[in-house]
Amino acid sequence: MRLSPSSTFHPVPTLVGCGNVAPMDEPADSAEEWRRQRAHAVRAHAADAERRLAVETAQARRLVADFAAAALARGLQPTALTARGYSGRGRYRTGLRGWYLRPDVAVGTDGEFYLLTVPDSVRGRLTGVTVQPAQPRLVVGEGARDGERISLSELLNLRLAAGDDWPHGR
Repeated sequence: MRLSPSSTFHPVPTLVGCGNVAPMDEPADSAEEWRRQRAHAVRAHAADAERRLAVETAQARRLVADFAAAALARGLQPTALTARGYSGRGRYRTGLRGWYLRPDVAVGTDGEFYLLTVPDSVRGRLTGVTVQPAQPRLVVGEGARDGERISLSELLNLRLAAGDDWPHGR
């Protein structure tokens, strides 16, 4: 680009002091401050997510405990719960009794929520496995394929309404 003798050159304004760009004469201090602010924001975000998860889990635990009490009161027959291996091939005794919601999800007579998948193991096939209660979520199948996602309260209501005639888990 050629400038005519009568035109004047106007430089582009610098970005010093604007937004996240550090001034040229203090790069280390400003960069360190930015890192501290970012770390604080990440910690605050993680704490908020953890708090929201705890609230959701508490609500879901109440739903599950209420379901177990209602199922017992209505006389729904609990069945022996078996876990499946990650490969999907084997079944493992758990020593738990309860009601299946899905082939790999159940509510125990103890009012706990169980995910019934375990690592494949020959020893487990022979002696059985121990399944620990899981943290229930308000949505079952979150992140799964289309049609596999359902709210926990809706799934529990469907299971309760079906009585002993529930196809999952058999």
